[in-house]
Amino acid sequence: MLLSIHVKNLALIQEQEIEFGRGLNILTGETGAGKSVIIGSVNLALGGKADKSLIREGEDSALVELVFSAEEEALACLRKMELPIEENGEILIQRKMTTSRSISRINGETVTMKQLQELSQHLISIHGQHDNQILLHKQKHLEILDDYAGDHMIALKEKLSVCYRDYLEGKRELESSHLEEQDRKREADLAAYEVEEIENAAPEEGEDERLEARYHKMLHARKIAQAAGEAFSLVEEDGGGNVPANISSAIRLLSSVSAYDDQVNAFTEQLMDIEDLLNDFTRGLSGYLSDLEFDETDFSETEDRLNLLNHLKDKYGSSLEEVAAYLEERKKSLYKLQNLEAFLKEMEERTEKKKREALLLAQEISNCRKKAAKELASKMKKALLELNFTDVAFEVLVQGDPDKLSGNGFDEAEFMISLNPGEETRPLQKIASGGELSRIMLALKTVFAGKEEIDTMIFDEIDAGISGRTAWKISQKLGLLAKGRQVICITHLPQIASMADEHFYIEKKMQNGRSVTTIGELDEEGSTRELARLLGADKISESALENAREMRIQALSSKA
Repeated sequence: MLLSIHVKNLALIQEQEIEFGRGLNILTGETGAGKSVIIGSVNLALGGKADKSLIREGEDSALVELVFSAEEEALACLRKMELPIEENGEILIQRKMTTSRSISRINGETVTMKQLQELSQHLISIHGQHDNQILLHKQKHLEILDDYAGDHMIALKEKLSVCYRDYLEGKRELESSHLEEQDRKREADLAAYEVEEIENAAPEEGEDERLEARYHKMLHARKIAQAAGEAFSLVEEDGGGNVPANISSAIRLLSSVSAYDDQVNAFTEQLMDIEDLLNDFTRGLSGYLSDLEFDETDFSETEDRLNLLNHLKDKYGSSLEEVAAYLEERKKSLYKLQNLEAFLKEMEERTEKKKREALLLAQEISNCRKKAAKELASKMKKALLELNFTDVAFEVLVQGDPDKLSGNGFDEAEFMISLNPGEETRPLQKIASGGELSRIMLALKTVFAGKEEIDTMIFDEIDAGISGRTAWKISQKLGLLAKGRQVICITHLPQIASMADEHFYIEKKMQNGRSVTTIGELDEEGSTRELARLLGADKISESALENAREMRIQALSSKA
């Protein structure tokens, strides 16, 4: 249930808070007072389009806050979205709109528009002034019927959607496989050439990286060998360097006198360490020079192999791993092209099986729709009779054509109605007037209310184009609807306003030279005076008030 709404700096509203009650909450007011802003505020808070022009002139932001007492379905939705839940079970929805952005929060945590809209489905149902037009579009009738059919229909349609998608994918693959013979041969030859080229090269994983390192070493081997060889000659005795011999001589000389001075002994040990290091160095450098030896054939083979691998990568992938993956893909293509008849037969059988499965699901959906259509038509007729449609006939025509299979089934649905006895039903959009559409939509909302668990319903001028006895019938229907839930209704008809459990008056005033919309709850006397105004009294006289009281008594007695 919607407990309260707080609006700040939106359109003509400076700041207002309304606390709603259970039952029928009626909002009335002069034309142009801003009644539609209230519904607009609720829509905005629940994820509607943010129109920056609605920010009150002179202000940099607008704010709407809604407080709901939540049922279990709404709380389950919060848990699913991992949003906080208040201890008292209330849900606070806030939306702040600035000239550059809008921010929405649920119980203090920032959320997306998608999350807002998902939650709102469990909190409230809003019927706007233009929702009646939905009934004029035949394609919407199937959506309404499926909604009425409920969770079983949702599950069936999800299964069909997956099955039909698989069928379409198979069908597209089958169509792309039906190549002309000349094209097939050309494609097979190309695939065979590419497979042969890669397999003949037989690249190994990581081979290109190893060869690249070896190639660079070989490419600069001459320079390396020359420099390393000269260095070896400078230190190696056989190379004319005499460094080892000179160090050995120095060690012998110092050793001969080391007994006379400890410091000389230390110098001797240092030279001995240097001699060991030099021996290690010459052995290591000698081995390295041996490894650098290669012939031109080895270099040429390494270069050619590296060029071949780079050529494969240029054609078939940026790495040898991608080349290997491409090879497997082309092998499959080649097998398919070389065994096309068997492949096509297998694919045709698989695709046909998916189509049969989809048709069976579509038929099950069609049966479910026809069953729901009978039930919906029966309940709609009863609801329409209660709204002053005498001798009305209503049916939901469901027609299926398996040749028009889609992810939604193969049915079309259309609402058919007859408003006069003895006449056959005809498409609703061809015979219903504006006022009749309003009543038909109210009947539909009433029927759905019996199936849905939504606790709050809002009607924005459901009474367009009606008056007199029909207005009384609608007011009685709204009163009945409000017995088990909260109904909020904007109206200009006294018959509907007289049914109010809570009555709010919307007024436009001048404050500090600016227009301001205010909303206030009326007491019994205030509600009576407003009824008198709605009844058309130019002046609120005692007789006008008496008429209003009588209407109020009549309304209350019909609710008892």
